[in-house]
Amino acid sequence: MNWITNYVRPKLQALVRKAEVPDNLWDKCPACEKMIFHRDLEANHRVCTHCGYHMRLPAKRRLEMLFDDGAYARIELPRTIQDPLRFRDRKRYTDRLKEARDKTQEQDAIIVAHGPIGGTRVVVAIFNFDFQGGSMGIAVGEGFLAAAKLAVLQQAPLIAIPASGGARMQEGILSLMQLPRTVIAVQEVKEAGLPFVVVLADPTTGGVSASFAMLGDIAIAEPGAVIGFAGARVIEETIREKLPPGFQKSEYLLEHGLLDMVVHRHQLRDQLAKLLKLLVEPQPSAEIVSLKGKDAAGHRGGKAP
Repeated sequence: MNWITNYVRPKLQALVRKAEVPDNLWDKCPACEKMIFHRDLEANHRVCTHCGYHMRLPAKRRLEMLFDDGAYARIELPRTIQDPLRFRDRKRYTDRLKEARDKTQEQDAIIVAHGPIGGTRVVVAIFNFDFQGGSMGIAVGEGFLAAAKLAVLQQAPLIAIPASGGARMQEGILSLMQLPRTVIAVQEVKEAGLPFVVVLADPTTGGVSASFAMLGDIAIAEPGAVIGFAGARVIEETIREKLPPGFQKSEYLLEHGLLDMVVHRHQLRDQLAKLLKLLVEPQPSAEIVSLKGKDAAGHRGGKAP
């Protein structure tokens, strides 16, 4: 009986038991609600293969997509005070930081990298939304300042890619102080005669949109990105009016003059490469041929023959 129970029955059960299928093989598009095989979605840079909806892209994946051959170097960001207010709600702020760091393997919500995009050397400050919603605290402010200083040192354009819910409430007024600090950092870059380009990812809200995110020499956004200060529901409850369709979406902002362009994720790298060439190398790429003789006089305002 033991032989049947311990050997025969498990063999028979293994033959008829359904194979377990991992639950992460498919993703559901939030827009069209169609299922997408996860490998196809990742190969398409997390853009829906059915309707073109742009899902949120991890910061490291975006850096690999933008830099030439996916090659870039990161800088070590300044160390800052961890919990200046000793804040606690349902759990300690230090515990929340530890959880976010274990989840993302990053120290905070900003990554600063440098390398070539289309052959032009640039510095990129990108927000990691997976780290506490990309909220901006002291560490993020210090990271952005470090990016600006590196851009000035290397005489390279600065590209900011925010994806944030705004200031980090656990740091109180200290997080709000990062708004003017990032604005000053942008000003230093511009005073050095360097371009500052902003790529607004989904979402860009709160104190981030109220500071450096709207100061770009060129403002680009991905399709369907939510961009604004307060949430749409809060605005509706405040003004007691229904907001227009697509309010705070990138296409709406482009139509009303708050953005320069909305660029599909697949075209973003090439578009940035072209813009950087124009901003950094405004002179003609070909040699100017001077005209001689009679025709030259005519072009300079002389009488036509």
